[in-house]
Amino acid sequence: MSQRPKKLLEQVSDALRRKHYSYRTEKSYVHWIKRFILFHHKRHPKDMGAAEIEAFLTHLAVTEKVSASTQNQALSALLFLYRHVLDQEVGPINALRAKPSKYLPTVLSKDEVSCLLDQLTGVHALLARLLYGSGMRLAEGLRLRVKDIDFEQHHILVRDGKGEKDRVTLLPTSLYDELQAQLAYAHRLHQKDLARGLGAVYLPYALSRKYPNAEREWGWQYVFPSHRISAEPGTGIRRRHHLDPSGLQKAIRQAAKAIGLAKPVGPHTLRHCFATHLLEAGYDIRTVQELLGHKDVKTTMIYTHVMQRGPLGVRSPLDG
Repeated sequence: MSQRPKKLLEQVSDALRRKHYSYRTEKSYVHWIKRFILFHHKRHPKDMGAAEIEAFLTHLAVTEKVSASTQNQALSALLFLYRHVLDQEVGPINALRAKPSKYLPTVLSKDEVSCLLDQLTGVHALLARLLYGSGMRLAEGLRLRVKDIDFEQHHILVRDGKGEKDRVTLLPTSLYDELQAQLAYAHRLHQKDLARGLGAVYLPYALSRKYPNAEREWGWQYVFPSHRISAEPGTGIRRRHHLDPSGLQKAIRQAAKAIGLAKPVGPHTLRHCFATHLLEAGYDIRTVQELLGHKDVKTTMIYTHVMQRGPLGVRSPLDG
């Protein structure tokens, strides 16, 4: 019996996985392609082109007033669809573009960070401290593998960060004991999973085929494993993933509310604080750039605008 032809959105997911896009990107791209099709009354994209893409993007900017980054993500999704799934070139896109916003990150003082962290408990407290002490993104912290923590060299190897780049960042010595306890917990969990015939963790790309036994090895396990076994999106394979990001996001929002912070605060705020506080301490901006994994130093320069010494580090004449 022949298999039914795959639907368009299934083809999109397959193409994204072949090219090793993250699951979050896959969900976003599928979302925008679906929105594009519905906007044009369910016409098939192969029967449309640049004009329809421009109309959709203009609608997002003018009617829905989305940000420039959101509109750019929608455009990237549609270009991926045409180039890598439909194998069609659509030519230049001349849609009305959303106005880029001049974004300044939310940064807390050291005292505010200390109060925020003190409100957290358990694994969320450790994870939040690690993000602040290393400058990792939330996804990078959650995907951290046992083998990538180096207590001897005092660093963390961040694998496959944003832009599929590896980098080295700081391992706060003040967290050694807590991290060792977390690793001991994760190891006990892993041993129980192995005893149940489980214990295989997700490996990126084709590593599971290249190293058939690696997925059950201790070094490849997550430092922050989930409390439960679940089906893997896309494949349906049951395994233990890492903690869900929503747990820390919710815990930090509650902690900020508890201490009366009026600023919008989330896990990524800790990364902003890491960079800003290092610059305030006098560390070279190129060093901070490398620790953050920024491709361009201009991205890192934004933190000079939110340092406690005022915009660009200038002292007000009123303060003498």
